[in-house]
Amino acid sequence: MKRILLILITLQFFSPAKAQTTLNPDSLKLLLSAATDTTKVLLLAQLGESYAFVQIDTALSYAEQAIILSRQLNFKKGEARALASYSWALWQLGNLDNAIAMALKSLNLSKSLQDYKMIAQAYNLLTVFYRDAGEYKQALNYFFLSKNLHDSLNIPYFSEHFNYPAFITTASSIYLKTNQVDSASFYLKKATDFIKKNKENPGGYFQLVLGSLEVKKKHYEEALDDFRAGIQLSIGDKNYLTLEEDYEAIAAVYQETGKIDSSIYYAKETLSGAKNIYQGGVDRSVGPVTTILARDYELKQESDSAIKYLELSIATKDSLVRKQTTRAIQNVAFNEQLQEQEIEAARITYRNQVRIYGLVASVVIFLLIAVILWRNNRRKQKLNTLLGKQKEQIENNLKELKSTHAQLVQKEKMASLGELTAGIAHEIQNPLNFVNNFSEVNRELINELVEEMDMGNTEEVKAIAFDIKDNEDKINHHGKRADAIVKGMLQHSRSSTGKKEPTDINALCDEYLRLSFHGMRAKDKSFNADMETDFDESMGKINVVPQDIGRVLLNLFNNAFYACNERSRSAVNAGLNESFGQEQKNRNLSEYKPTVSVSTKKVDHHVEIKVKDNGNGIPQSIIDKIFQPFFTTKPTGEGTGLGLSLSYDIIKAHGGEIKAESKEGEGSEFIIHLPGVFRE
Repeated sequence: MKRILLILITLQFFSPAKAQTTLNPDSLKLLLSAATDTTKVLLLAQLGESYAFVQIDTALSYAEQAIILSRQLNFKKGEARALASYSWALWQLGNLDNAIAMALKSLNLSKSLQDYKMIAQAYNLLTVFYRDAGEYKQALNYFFLSKNLHDSLNIPYFSEHFNYPAFITTASSIYLKTNQVDSASFYLKKATDFIKKNKENPGGYFQLVLGSLEVKKKHYEEALDDFRAGIQLSIGDKNYLTLEEDYEAIAAVYQETGKIDSSIYYAKETLSGAKNIYQGGVDRSVGPVTTILARDYELKQESDSAIKYLELSIATKDSLVRKQTTRAIQNVAFNEQLQEQEIEAARITYRNQVRIYGLVASVVIFLLIAVILWRNNRRKQKLNTLLGKQKEQIENNLKELKSTHAQLVQKEKMASLGELTAGIAHEIQNPLNFVNNFSEVNRELINELVEEMDMGNTEEVKAIAFDIKDNEDKINHHGKRADAIVKGMLQHSRSSTGKKEPTDINALCDEYLRLSFHGMRAKDKSFNADMETDFDESMGKINVVPQDIGRVLLNLFNNAFYACNERSRSAVNAGLNESFGQEQKNRNLSEYKPTVSVSTKKVDHHVEIKVKDNGNGIPQSIIDKIFQPFFTTKPTGEGTGLGLSLSYDIIKAHGGEIKAESKEGEGSEFIIHLPGVFRE
């Protein structure tokens, strides 16, 4: 019986494609009930891999059992297989760091065993994991390591997840992500030729990547055909993960081609299907598809729905973080259990060593010195082990803090993007109004032109033609202005690459001042404020990261307008006091004029930027705390307390400095100094 089980499992693990020997989870459970020792380890590992796409917690549980049992049996090959299964489930969970760590452990074990088939599988796993982590150079490195190993040793492309077409298609997907369209096309053609030659089912994932290539080439109809074909194949294979990605890809294509209603339909299909796919896991497609929906409704000018899905996108990301944190805590408990096994093994070894040294010490007195030295050495080892564990704990804590900080930074960025939306909408409406008005005037002028031509009035025809040309120039000017506004919004919304670019600081300050003002007006129609600018036109451009400096300026302008608005409300409240009446209220409003000013100045090899407001000011007792993370004077729910902290970090990263000066009741001024090479 045991021999039959081993044969079935071997066929399952190393089949080059989805062959008839593939066993479903129920069949594997039946085999598990009759299995013992090493066979049970392999079955547990296979069960973990089988459940990875549908029940992640179940997959992790089986993989963990396989790891523990393999260590108890000192079954290194089974441990390598179990670690690979565990890393696969962690990848499905979205825990890429731990997935990569487990895959590397599996790789190292496989290398120590010189098991080239398992080495190749570890390379395949790492190719996928590093691709999804955005480390495309590493991903391609492991792809070619795997390919060379397969080709040189004639190793079959085993496992249902890594048959030859899927393996080659993975390489194509990496090249697509790095915009290397020719290389992506080359590997897709190899996969296509293999599928045609062997008359294989291409699979939904192949069609997904094929469609993505057509999108890169702007062949949208061909892309949609490929995605629809992928949907049918994914349904047939019960590959729900790829099915979701197909719907999401179709939604993105329809958005890009301006078919917003179709984009909304397929995006909602993605959300509808996502609810039934993962049990005990996290569906990573919800976040991107809600972002698509938010953009769709923004294009339809349905701001309520756009905000709803933007908030859902943020909430989904928060949920993903919470679930991953919960699983991380469970991983700590599992790792502690593994450590206990290692400690127990070390304890047994220690007891054996003590017996040996005690026996030798009773025969030769001189060995007593050796025992003492040995004990001292053990003490040092324990101390080093303790220090090592403390170091590891500190490193883990630091990693978690960095991860949490990155998530909070992303949340702050999304909040600033939401505030920009209203300002962008107002800014872009003005040039659109001009375009519409001049287009209407041109329509009337063309009718007059036809009438004058019929009457033969050549001079009048020329005059009208010149008017039409002037209007067309104005339409072109305002169209380019709207285009610049949209590009500016996209520039702000995309993630910072950290690459410095020659940037016009004056233009950047002017743009974000206006966007911040219109954003405040969108939230409070009664708000108004004067804006003053004093730019040093001789300054030229300096090398900065424009997205980062833009976020700093936006935060300072938002705070300045907020302070002015708060002082305006204070003036109104004072005027509403019964002892003052309406006359005093009007006087208070007329005496106080909310003003926000920004100035730039070239000082030696530095740029000085000043943002000033005449709001209520900052009390001296707290001015030293305003750059601390999570410190805010705003009411609960109106501020994260991260804006000035992030601004401080960004300026410091540019080698500059930022400081605040304030007088309570008169206003505040923030001064930024940025170093840089000036470019005319």
